[in-house]
Amino acid sequence: MPETSIGNAWRRASQRIGRLDARLLLERVRGCSHADLIAHPERSMTEDEASRFEALVSRRAAGEPLAYLLGSAWFGGLEFAVGPAVLIPRPETELLVDLAARRARTLEKPRIADLGTGSGCVAVLLALRCPQADVTAVDISAAALEVARANAARHGAAVRFLEGDWYAPLAGERFDLIVSNPPYVADGDPHLGMNGLPFEPRQALTDGVAGGDGLGCIRRIAAPAARHLEPGGWLLMEHGYDQAAKTRKLLSEAGFREIASWRDGAGIERVSGGQRPPDVDCLPAA
Repeated sequence: MPETSIGNAWRRASQRIGRLDARLLLERVRGCSHADLIAHPERSMTEDEASRFEALVSRRAAGEPLAYLLGSAWFGGLEFAVGPAVLIPRPETELLVDLAARRARTLEKPRIADLGTGSGCVAVLLALRCPQADVTAVDISAAALEVARANAARHGAAVRFLEGDWYAPLAGERFDLIVSNPPYVADGDPHLGMNGLPFEPRQALTDGVAGGDGLGCIRRIAAPAARHLEPGGWLLMEHGYDQAAKTRKLLSEAGFREIASWRDGAGIERVSGGQRPPDVDCLPAA
């Protein structure tokens, strides 16, 4: 492979994947800063660097998410390791963290459960923002939990991680707050083939039910949630842009009160939740 300067490599890659993505990938391969690229565009890349950079550019051009190529994504002001085993954190999920932290801070020592933790970003941020809280994170994927544990260690967050399907590892336990960003994309939704989603774990996007409406996991979380909450405890769930009304209905059917939805920065109802009534006799039969 002929000798290549970093400036030429950057220019060629920018034509394929855009200037910013090319720059970030080049910085990762070279182990340098943006200032280094600007100050010394004439510097040569080694054959190995040029080969690795070309491979990353080709993968990006094929639609693979930049976060997977970089191995990390920013969320809530922190950098989290990500990979194909976990969903890439989205900015709108910060609303879920903000709402949960606001409630947790009103309690002396709240117990919080994060269901379907994925990369652990929600659980880690809650543990850091609410150091008085006892945070538990659950996921059915062992590979996802490996990523989540590494993220907790990286940021010094005290989180208990459990492997299992939703409430299965939490038998007999109750919490002051349950949060979840579950799979909520409907089966067959055209968005599943766009914007890098084909590269993300399908089980983190849909409930796996053929013809499903995207609410399958939300139903499985909402229906038994009250029995895992202390009286007065809250359930907060992220959902799709058009699922707020249906989610509120599911919460009502599960016996919750004070049911509401909250809008994200784009003005979309993105999180819905409710409070468990203090009288257990008000709850629907299991």
